Amino acid sequence: METRNSAVRLDRYGDVGVLDVRDVEVPVAGPEEVVVEVVATSINPGEAAIREGAMDPDRSAVFPMGEGSDVAGRVVEVGVDVTGWAVGDEVIGWSGQRSAHARYVVVPSAQVTPRPEQVPWEQAGSLYVAGGTAVAMRDAVSAQPGQTVTVTAAAGGVGSILTQLLVHRGVRVLGVAGPDNDSWLRGAGAEPVNRGDDLAERLRSAAPDGVVAFFDCYGQGYTDLALELGVPLQQVVTIADFEAARSNGTRVVFGYESTTAGTLADLAQMIVSDDLVVPIAATYALDEVRAAYTALAERRTRGKIVLLP
Repeated sequence: METRNSAVRLDRYGDVGVLDVRDVEVPVAGPEEVVVEVVATSINPGEAAIREGAMDPDRSAVFPMGEGSDVAGRVVEVGVDVTGWAVGDEVIGWSGQRSAHARYVVVPSAQVTPRPEQVPWEQAGSLYVAGGTAVAMRDAVSAQPGQTVTVTAAAGGVGSILTQLLVHRGVRVLGVAGPDNDSWLRGAGAEPVNRGDDLAERLRSAAPDGVVAFFDCYGQGYTDLALELGVPLQQVVTIADFEAARSNGTRVVFGYESTTAGTLADLAQMIVSDDLVVPIAATYALDEVRAAYTALAERRTRGKIVLLP
């Protein structure tokens, strides 16, 4: 293992310009921890919100601060009291300390699961935040085989995984996205409905009997649209519009509240069995982190943007 580590750091809240890649100490595994050499780690809209200070209204954060949660890599050190893991093991997991955007990261051994060799590194490094959130959204409402639901941003990081999870369950998915995603959505088993004017009418036309659930992965008024369409309040969930949820009583889902290593193992096995593909929009080197977040902010990517330290 090398003696130096490269990691993303920020000294204040702000735009992408506050992100730096610095030389820092290589972490040391404590009891029940492992150090992972990171091969792939995705970026997520929530991390951009954290960087901007949106999750810290009291401004109580201590700087410098790291970032990133998703981890896929190789174990390079095993702490005392760790069983079942050895140096060289390939794993999928997460950091709960916002430290995954780095060359090396230390995590509790309970927060990693084996990476099957059939799972590409880029997809493995995208499973915790997006995959865990998609699972939490799927499980938050009742949608049975044969029933119809709507997913917004259906080709995005979370939406692309959620769409496939629902299709795998036998649910009919109306996927709201731009027209350039039509082919991908059809290939995933969904029915594309292009965003834009008259969306409510077009959704009613696609589902004359209504939809039983509405999954909002984009924000900007979609939960109000769901209620306009007559979707029951408890069957509308969002991961992107907290203000609207507070005002209209719809539900907010946070994937990290329920994601476990077992969740990641299940998702990885779905990739192995060809029941799930995590679309990769682009990959960047760690020192290109500003460019990666600039691309994310455009909200036009299909699937995940991944850093390759």
